[in-house]
Amino acid sequence: MQSALPKVMHPVAGLPMINHVLRSAAALQPQQIVVVIGPEMPTVQQAVLPWPSVIQSEQLGTGHAVQIGISKLPLDKPQDILILYGDCPLITSETLHRLRQCLQEATTKNVGIVVLGMRLANPTGYGRMMTENGILKEIVEERDANAQQKTVNLCNAGIMLVQGQLLPKLLAKLRPTNAQSEYYLTDIVRLAAENSQKTLVLETDPEEVMGVNTRSELALVTKAMQKRLRCQAMDQGVSLVDPETVWLSWDTLFARDVIIHPCVNIGLGVKIAEGVEIRSFSSVEGATIGAFSKIGPFARLRPGTVLDEHVHIGNFVEIKNSKIAETTKINHLSYIGDANVGKSVNIGAGTITCNYDGMQKYKTIIEDHSFIGSNTSLVAPVVIGEGAMVGAGSVITTDVPAKAMAVGRAPQVTKADGAVRYQLKKRVVTKNQEKK
Repeated sequence: MQSALPKVMHPVAGLPMINHVLRSAAALQPQQIVVVIGPEMPTVQQAVLPWPSVIQSEQLGTGHAVQIGISKLPLDKPQDILILYGDCPLITSETLHRLRQCLQEATTKNVGIVVLGMRLANPTGYGRMMTENGILKEIVEERDANAQQKTVNLCNAGIMLVQGQLLPKLLAKLRPTNAQSEYYLTDIVRLAAENSQKTLVLETDPEEVMGVNTRSELALVTKAMQKRLRCQAMDQGVSLVDPETVWLSWDTLFARDVIIHPCVNIGLGVKIAEGVEIRSFSSVEGATIGAFSKIGPFARLRPGTVLDEHVHIGNFVEIKNSKIAETTKINHLSYIGDANVGKSVNIGAGTITCNYDGMQKYKTIIEDHSFIGSNTSLVAPVVIGEGAMVGAGSVITTDVPAKAMAVGRAPQVTKADGAVRYQLKKRVVTKNQEKK
């Protein structure tokens, strides 16, 4: 990955890869989950909480990693053990349910393992699954496969479910007799067969088990996740005018009849109520948008923004850490930060809340039915009372009482024929400069 960040911590739709896997696993309501990580990965340990983690100090292969992992599992009453990979964020709980069901239904037929498989047009690099009459006999890694085995296109997806009482016995028999001198987890398939235990293959979509080892693969997985999230949103009643240009986060919450125009980015922590319309080139993060509000185009809603119903946020407007009450309009070229804005307020173009003095942030309060003229600077902390008016071009530094009008700008000076005299003077100066 060429990164200081551990591979499984790279985000997909705003969530680290490993947390996608954990969410799918947790949907099975397991007795316990244990995460096996490499040394010196405190960010991973923190990310997987409340599930415990165990460190694999020596990188001796997948089989060795599972040996370490099951040492933290309650094996006094063995249950089926599911083995997953932290770099496969597209795996779904539905597929894991199918895996469990497959093992449960086949237990009476002396089946002890079920492995996820996939069929690939180009299987290069993957372990090949050698089957006979529907039974998996062994998995041969690419480096250990002969020419005939490499022609097989049924490939190992890595994920497997094993009977709890069987797995420790098989792991104890693993030996590093392969091209990489590692303990291969896949060898337990052959060892199970030698112990008269059968292994089945459950085939799945290759996209769902796509792993990530490079930035290019991360981009492919992210693209697939975005497609999935967009389809989920549309199934919930969201209209995406041009789906491929809308980017969502894993936790985005939609109500029905939302319309999202092309080129919109929705970050983490966003809730969008019924009938909202978000126009093109808008960015929303950490915000709650009330029903039937209209956003954009070219609007930015930053974390802490809460909009009530029927709010209009227009082009080149930025809102941060502010609550905007119902039917308020902020339609053009404004910045509203650290503010409480009442209902039915009109904020004119070019208005800003001056909320930061270089050391501290301060609050601006604009009460119901107020009118803020264009190009106004509200220097916080300041309160604009209910029904008050602020004249265009004002710099407001003190509170404005309810129903009052405040104008804070220099008096206008008008000079008769001033434009003519100014232009004449400029022409004289220009001619003198030319002579020199």
